[in-house]
Amino acid sequence: MRLRKLLPLAAALVVAATGTACTQAGGTSGGQNRVTGFRVMVPNTPGGGYDVTARTSAKAMEEAGLARNVEVFNLPGAGGTVGLGRLVGEKGNGKLAMQMGLGVVGSVYTNKSPSTLQDTTPIAKLIEEPDIVVVSKNSKYTDIKQLIEAWKADPGAVPVGGGSSPGGPDHLAPMLVADAIGLEPKKVNYVPFDGGGELLASVLGNKVAFGVSGVGEYMDQIKAGELRVLAVTSKDRVSGVDAPTLKESGVDVEFTNWRGVVAPPGISDADKQAMIDLYTKLHASEQWKQALAKNGWHDAFSTGDEFASFLQKENDRVGGVLKALGLTA
Repeated sequence: MRLRKLLPLAAALVVAATGTACTQAGGTSGGQNRVTGFRVMVPNTPGGGYDVTARTSAKAMEEAGLARNVEVFNLPGAGGTVGLGRLVGEKGNGKLAMQMGLGVVGSVYTNKSPSTLQDTTPIAKLIEEPDIVVVSKNSKYTDIKQLIEAWKADPGAVPVGGGSSPGGPDHLAPMLVADAIGLEPKKVNYVPFDGGGELLASVLGNKVAFGVSGVGEYMDQIKAGELRVLAVTSKDRVSGVDAPTLKESGVDVEFTNWRGVVAPPGISDADKQAMIDLYTKLHASEQWKQALAKNGWHDAFSTGDEFASFLQKENDRVGGVLKALGLTA
């Protein structure tokens, strides 16, 4: 079975303070209480997609009057599974959440993580965003067709960098492209980085031939002319990005990344609902809508059981793709 057939072309704590880990403080404008004591772990390095999403969410919560002094901290390692292990070890901690996404799903497999996302408490899926195929402004590749020709001719000499471990979105996207152009995915010279922040330096320095990452991570560098986008993986072109879709360029691939939030296992029903309420109010805020537009993110909000079902399906799907690539048994 061809690889692309295995993957479809493709967050107010408002409960009473009694019994909840996060507390509320009054005195906000309009009489609205704000959540305090809330912490969000980012399981990769600063500057990556999870980091940008978590810090954007925290800022929007505070500006919307939903929370005060939300702490965002980084705990990178092993494609997000170090952070995942920490989260699972924080059983019952109702004031901690972890920003995550498709990359962690794959890293569980490829890093043989003893902790899985099924061990967590799903809170909310927040966004989807397309990946981009990107090079530095000084790259010899000026369009996607030129890059593909060189890649097919000598795949080992055209390394692709991604801000996720094997099995994550920045790995799956180029593998799907390789499959679509007749290049055996196992021949792809994929160089993994622990987040888009680490990848950026290698792309700018031409240490990899091209990079694949989320559009929101590099929007500032794109607008500044430091990076050249050769293609976007979405169905439609991305506003503010002067680049065709892969399909427009003759590559039969559509691919969308996603990000969400999970909490430790064993939290109380009240704490779980409080987190869901916080992200639901964030989702409805004008500040969040502005953040979506600024970062080129697509609204993909779902919570609780619906998000849990989605996570299970993604887990099964990614497992199938990795098996086809020979990366898992």
